[in-house]
Amino acid sequence: MSFWWFFFNVTLLAAGAVSVAFSIVWRRPDPLLNMILSNMTLNLGSALGVLFLVTWVISIGAVIQRNHITMGLVILNWTLLIDMIYVLFLGSSIWFYTLHELDNFHKAYADQTPQTRIAIQDMFKCCGYFNSSDLVEIGGTACSNATSVFETQFCWSPITTAADNTLNPLFSTTYGIMAILGCLFLTSLCVINERKKEERFKKIDIKRGGRGFV
Repeated sequence: MSFWWFFFNVTLLAAGAVSVAFSIVWRRPDPLLNMILSNMTLNLGSALGVLFLVTWVISIGAVIQRNHITMGLVILNWTLLIDMIYVLFLGSSIWFYTLHELDNFHKAYADQTPQTRIAIQDMFKCCGYFNSSDLVEIGGTACSNATSVFETQFCWSPITTAADNTLNPLFSTTYGIMAILGCLFLTSLCVINERKKEERFKKIDIKRGGRGFV
């Protein structure tokens, strides 16, 4: 039981570190990635990682307490419940966003600067979003003139495909973290129960005049 508790605890630490690291790495200048992952999404990811790291610190403080002190583990489990609610909220918000990708990324594409749209057009060799007159930018290599606008594909397909390749694994992984939190929650309950049982037997043994466990 101790092995599994420490295993899930270390896994929680790794999940927190990875969440913070990716939230920082994905802020790099990248016109497509910056459009797919908004600052709000990255801030929520950073907050998730910090919450995991705080939970890990609480868990270490809880498990090093003497057996008869289980309040730390109780606080840990309440913290894990908060983590689960946050994970469910973040994963669901990303999932709901993917249900209306065409419209959502049309709005996101419209909010980009002309220079960013030109960079995305050149990246995918496309012109316009839904059609040749929708948010088209003349410039760059893909849409260098008015004639080339009608000779290339539209940008909605490659943009949403790239978004799928980013967001689908993201919310799937986020939901997957629920397994770590749930298993750590259950093993913490087992540790609490085992410690209470040991303390109960110790008190029984003391009453019988023994020097140790029964």
